[in-house]
Amino acid sequence: MRKKIVAAVMAGLMLLSLAACGEKKEETKAADTTAAETTAAETKETEAKETEAKTADLSGSIALSGSTSMEKMVRALSEAFMEVNPGVTVNTEFVGSGAGIEAVTAGTVDIGISSRALKDEEKANGVIENIVAIDGIAVVVDPSNEVTALTKDQLIQVYDGTVTNWKDLGGSDMPIVVIGRESGSGTRGAFEELLKLEDKCKYASELDNTGAVMAKVAATPGAIGYVSLDVVDDSVKAVSLDGVEPTEENIKAGSYILSRPFVMATKGEISEQNELVQAWFEYIASAEGQEVIKSAGLILPN
Repeated sequence: MRKKIVAAVMAGLMLLSLAACGEKKEETKAADTTAAETTAAETKETEAKETEAKTADLSGSIALSGSTSMEKMVRALSEAFMEVNPGVTVNTEFVGSGAGIEAVTAGTVDIGISSRALKDEEKANGVIENIVAIDGIAVVVDPSNEVTALTKDQLIQVYDGTVTNWKDLGGSDMPIVVIGRESGSGTRGAFEELLKLEDKCKYASELDNTGAVMAKVAATPGAIGYVSLDVVDDSVKAVSLDGVEPTEENIKAGSYILSRPFVMATKGEISEQNELVQAWFEYIASAEGQEVIKSAGLILPN
């Protein structure tokens, strides 16, 4: 009997001991979790303060000049960047890719914006090609046009003047009014280079900005033009090329034939630029900056 009582007491003590250990482990685990959460919160707060302090220290201005096709993206990036950096002013002018490259080469602006790849002679002057996005070039016609698809060869024949009437392309008996951009335009340069049409196009009108091309094509029966994919709206109709629609998915897949880089050129490497310009490119590379580019309807470079 005595042995049974001792055994029962010992068993009780062991149960109490195990329960105490369990409680201690739970308390330790809870304490560790709380400590980890506190550390993470403190780290996040510290990073936020460091970022705030860094942006608060930035002041001055950045000057960008160039492509009219890049206006939508550049304005969106400028507004977002200045919101994060209230002490910085971003000055922009949209005068064509060629003029932008000339300006950054001469040192009159910080960044030259170009909707085409840089030429070898431009790179030879120390200008660096910084690709920030990929854009498609859409071929557009007036909304009433019956033609919805062209082949690459047909498009070339339209722009070199071989084909001059829509009836020869399956459309109505109506003259083709060929609209293009002015000499020096990045969109024109990329379009003509991709189709090997340099110095061969027979333009009825050469316009100095993307909006003017859109308006002219929309209002002119029989008109055809080319514009940045991200500006296409219901006022015009985009045609497919070789059976491929001008979409982001097709451009990424490489199946759409007309695409080009959006370049922010600098005189020398980004690391050689002033603090503000380096901060600009850091913002573009950030998750927030990348979202701004995508929201403008553009494709991020790989």
